[in-house]
Amino acid sequence: MKPKYVKEFFFFPDIAIMCLIFLISFGFLFPNLTSISPWIALVIGMAAYSAAEYFIHRFLFHLKTPKNAFFLKLLKRLHYDHHASPNDLHLLFLPLWYSLPNMAIAGAAAYLFSSSLVITLAFIDGVILFLLFYEWKHYIAHRPVTPLSPWGRWMKKIHLWHHFKNENYWYGVTNPIFDFALGTYEDQKNVELSQTARNLEQRGNKNT
Repeated sequence: MKPKYVKEFFFFPDIAIMCLIFLISFGFLFPNLTSISPWIALVIGMAAYSAAEYFIHRFLFHLKTPKNAFFLKLLKRLHYDHHASPNDLHLLFLPLWYSLPNMAIAGAAAYLFSSSLVITLAFIDGVILFLLFYEWKHYIAHRPVTPLSPWGRWMKKIHLWHHFKNENYWYGVTNPIFDFALGTYEDQKNVELSQTARNLEQRGNKNT
């Protein structure tokens, strides 16, 4: 992989800030990693984001076009415009105004459940770590980069099916587990070409 793509990813403002938050948070967590419970919380945080990746993508980002202008504007920035311009770098990453409040809510829920700052910090670090992994896989899928592993090349192909074949399948970006489990994985040969894969706003329009 060319260094320019690694630099492009890590120096993108939203990614750079999220990396900085992770490093600072992990720095506070590190002295407490001598026990097993923070490690478990970190893994749970990663698993939680893996699930959120699928369910948010499918049920929020692909929500039927809202009539409310403000909500439509939010969805356009979060996902609709990304389908219209899949390779636009500025539409690839989740904006901080979306990610940070969600992190705060997740952290509050973790603290209410655990009553432990250490466990909460570990959980949030797991969430951020998987978020960055997700962003990297999503970035690779849309940039002129060939993944190193067969798995990576397969996941890139699947994600591009979602964009260019049919938006109603293949919601997983890092893995297809939930697609297999919930019936949104199909062989692309058996899926018809969608006329709205590049224009989510037009779904349900009789003229499409």
